[in-house]
Amino acid sequence: MIQTIDLKKGMVFKRDTKLFQVKEINHHKPGKGNTLMQMKIKNLRNGAIVQTTMRPTEKVEDVTIDKKSAQYLYNEENNYVFMDLETYDQYNIDKSQIEEECQYLVPNMNLTMEFVGSELIGVELPATVTLKVAKTEPMIKGATIDGGGKPATMETGLVVNVPSFVKNGDELIINTTDASYKSRA
Repeated sequence: MIQTIDLKKGMVFKRDTKLFQVKEINHHKPGKGNTLMQMKIKNLRNGAIVQTTMRPTEKVEDVTIDKKSAQYLYNEENNYVFMDLETYDQYNIDKSQIEEECQYLVPNMNLTMEFVGSELIGVELPATVTLKVAKTEPMIKGATIDGGGKPATMETGLVVNVPSFVKNGDELIINTTDASYKSRA
């Protein structure tokens, strides 16, 4: 058991037989009364994100996450298929559980699968991924002065703000933590 005051962003815990991951956490001290923990948590089984408030001394069950190296293979509708790189076993996960990560997935990409016991609860992306620009506006002469950039839609549907010189078909390195442009590949 762990107290909610010890929870940090990214930690997984069990509450009422449900698995949650902390997305955001803030200590809130109202004018009168005790400190409260305001959290945005994600239900790892159905992907729902909810806001909740808990007392700092409230206890939740700490969960151990097991990680395995894997490769993303393909998706069928809302079902994503991954392969364990050691045993070659294939695992399926519903899109609702990995909604944010889907925007970075390209076939044959190496990543890490996260398990609680034998249940696949999510995937951990590498720090950066290489994606191809599917659509962006052409460079406008003299537009390099402002340096503001332009939006580009990547092959996965992710929209990233990129420098003005980027054109359709370019391969770019994208940061997976904040969806920002790093450099050309």
